[in-house]
Amino acid sequence: MNKPNVIRLFHGSRDGLHGDIAPISRDKCDFGAGFYMGTVIWQPLTLIHNEKNPVLYTVVLDLSGLNVLELEPDLTWALVIAFHRGKLDVYKDLPIYKAIQNYVSGYDVIKGLIANDRMFVVLDRFFQGDITDAALIHSLMGLELGEQYVAVSKKACSQISILEEKRIDESERQSLKSLSANNRKVGIELVEKVARQYRREGRYFDEIVENWNESEFGSKAAL
Repeated sequence: MNKPNVIRLFHGSRDGLHGDIAPISRDKCDFGAGFYMGTVIWQPLTLIHNEKNPVLYTVVLDLSGLNVLELEPDLTWALVIAFHRGKLDVYKDLPIYKAIQNYVSGYDVIKGLIANDRMFVVLDRFFQGDITDAALIHSLMGLELGEQYVAVSKKACSQISILEEKRIDESERQSLKSLSANNRKVGIELVEKVARQYRREGRYFDEIVENWNESEFGSKAAL
């Protein structure tokens, strides 16, 4: 598979795909409703290990002609996740809410780091106001996170092809449970370390949201 703009990815499904591929995941996922695909095989697996009939798909995505938003591993990425996970719902009247809404609109695919089991713990601490953005960014540097491509339009979904389907058996599910638990342990250990190290550096989530202004970021790459 050496075609330009064509990439091989992995998708985890709770009970297998039925019908055409469509952008119909839950709205509260990292980048909103879409069809989620990861670059690292174990990441989608750890997301579906608790399901009764999990299925792993190997797919190819043809990016030709698609409008792709690429998020850097920074504060913008975290704020986009906060927006889609509903963490900004109480701030709908503030400028930052509309800014992020506009920022992510009009794309076929959103690409960025995947907030896996390791990062979930760190993000939660950030959204709760336990750690600063400085601690968050240094956590991003310390964790081995793959990327995810999310097809958020019907056009993007129509350019996805399934290469392979694999059902996950009980023994594999048990191994994945252990991997998921270990990943969370790694995330907790890291966040405790960076929280101590950067407790006097950076800003907290509510400070960023409430004091946001357009000139602070300056370019679309930084929101």
